[in-house]
Amino acid sequence: MGVVNSGYVSDHTQWINEQLAKNPEWVEDQKAGRALWWDKKQETDATSRNAESKVAQKPYPYDVNFFGE
Repeated sequence: MGVVNSGYVSDHTQWINEQLAKNPEWVEDQKAGRALWWDKKQETDATSRNAESKVAQKPYPYDVNFFGE
């Protein structure tokens, strides 16, 4: 199945593109923010310890008739 290029650009995309054209420094700010919060090296030891330490949650703990078993 082929890709259809309708040339449509949403209002939001148009607005973002205009803002980025007016404020080109935002691109570097976005990259810095992403590096700060998302682009991190994974520590396999910590990840495996976290996975091993999880405790199974009982189903639907917010039920008013739930007394735990």
